[in-house]
Amino acid sequence: MAMDTHGSSSFSSFQAYARALAQTPTRLARRAFSVSTSFEEMSRVRARSGSDMQRNLRWFDLVGFGLGGMVGAGVFVTTGRASRLYAGPAVVLSYAIAGLCALLSAFCYTEFAVDMPVAGGAFSYLRVTFGEFAAFLTGANLVMDYVLSNAAVARSFTAYLGTAAGFSTTKWRFTVSGLPKGFNEIDLVAVAVVLIITLIICYSTRESSVVNMVLTAMHILFIAFVIVVGFWRGDWKNFTEPADPRRHPDGFLPFGVSGVFNGAAMVYLSYIGYDAVSTLAEEVKNPVKDIPIGVSGSVMLVTILYCLMAASMSKLLPYDAIDPEASFAAAFRGESDGWKWVSNVIGAGASFGILTSLMVAMLGQARYMCVIGRSNVVPSWFARVHHKTCTPVNASAFLGIFTAAIAVFTDLNVLLNLVSIGTLFVFYMVANAVIYRRYVSVGATNPLPTVSFLVSFSLTSIIFTLIWHFAAPGHGKEAMLGMCTVVAVGVLQMFQCMVPQVRKPEHWGVPLMPWLPSISIFLNIFLLGALDRPSYVRFGYFSALAVLVYVLYSVHASFDAQGDGSYILKNAEIPKESEASVVVEDV
Repeated sequence: MAMDTHGSSSFSSFQAYARALAQTPTRLARRAFSVSTSFEEMSRVRARSGSDMQRNLRWFDLVGFGLGGMVGAGVFVTTGRASRLYAGPAVVLSYAIAGLCALLSAFCYTEFAVDMPVAGGAFSYLRVTFGEFAAFLTGANLVMDYVLSNAAVARSFTAYLGTAAGFSTTKWRFTVSGLPKGFNEIDLVAVAVVLIITLIICYSTRESSVVNMVLTAMHILFIAFVIVVGFWRGDWKNFTEPADPRRHPDGFLPFGVSGVFNGAAMVYLSYIGYDAVSTLAEEVKNPVKDIPIGVSGSVMLVTILYCLMAASMSKLLPYDAIDPEASFAAAFRGESDGWKWVSNVIGAGASFGILTSLMVAMLGQARYMCVIGRSNVVPSWFARVHHKTCTPVNASAFLGIFTAAIAVFTDLNVLLNLVSIGTLFVFYMVANAVIYRRYVSVGATNPLPTVSFLVSFSLTSIIFTLIWHFAAPGHGKEAMLGMCTVVAVGVLQMFQCMVPQVRKPEHWGVPLMPWLPSISIFLNIFLLGALDRPSYVRFGYFSALAVLVYVLYSVHASFDAQGDGSYILKNAEIPKESEASVVVEDV
């Protein structure tokens, strides 16, 4: 097949690779901004996997995957940290803000997924919009997000399992003195969990859905128990009074409004699950009906559950007494009137929920890697779908082992910050892409007005964010923030009035275009500004590594695939395919 023949050209020998490197500028110019089409992604590109994934999922399967994927990974891992370190009792508002941001991003994902129901998620969406390089950079961040997120959740599973069994976490982990702090606690339980789930998801997606539906239904009952007990046993004064008022500020907003947004950036990890739902689009029976309900519906349900659970935890304990690693289970640890057993029940239930979230997230990461393999920017071995199981076995096994390797030694805090910044960046890119695709038709319209709007709106959002975080409090700061708001709204209104849409979604589209995607752009930038400097340093290093991989390998493999006929359509031919979806508006 064509996808295997590129090894005989750029990578067939050292001399061939040296010649390819010498041609890197030319190949970058030709491939980096080359775009695919929806037709290409759903036909020739998908065919590179060999066997097809079976279309046997319905909307309730997607809602179940969304609930199973998000609930557990979010509340049980990030709530304690966000409340203790950033937001205090106002962590409830942090979840609401992060949920709004996720819902707007979910609308953007849904428009793409309905129009192009493939397993690639954001990678495929950006490949048909901004080209190969933007898609690769985003796809690399997405895959790493999933790996780090799953590693973080697996390590949290150890903490809750220890609580359920009545043992300290230190009894389940051992320390290696020669490794740096943050990377020196070995967690073999987390490794075992990741590897077992890897075997399960390799077997069948449909059977995985059935198991997930049963486990998620039981998990929702557990969540209801946590909410009821929290509101019943808790005290409202914990929303405003810390345990140690001499050392910690009081009030519902002990760290101010900025703390709420810092907390929102931290808990954004909990919404990665809906992105996994979008990667299952290729296996959905009726994408037009099922995907909007499954993606957006699961985000709304989960946001409500998160806010209720965060409120119940805040009522149970003052924020400065919350255990940042196992917040819910530890809330009953100090009870002396016969309620200590609840701590064990919560630990067992949280462990149970974390297993479902791991399974869904690992399904998603494998499908991302599979579609990235189809594009030839990583070895096509990852694209293979097994003919018996109809699952991407190669991608599932590789990423499962990689996740286990990260989970064995990396501290939770190191993982969470890096995951948040990568996720926000990807959602920011998808929001830009949905606007670009509505207003630009390649080869038929001038992209400059749309690109100018996206750049200017993003810059205004960045300036607003910098002023919010670094300007001294006072009337001057308020005036500058107000000025940025006026400029952003003015630019948005001018764009809406002056630039017509050239593409109308045939089945489902983001409402109030371009306002909702633009709000999503702003919120993602604002939440990015709430993260700490080490997060940006780590993100910068990884993005630089991704660029290096693209320059040294991916662009040459992609160029070879194009020369071998794997890419039949050229950019000049794209308008012919897209004419059916382009609408010429009356002026």
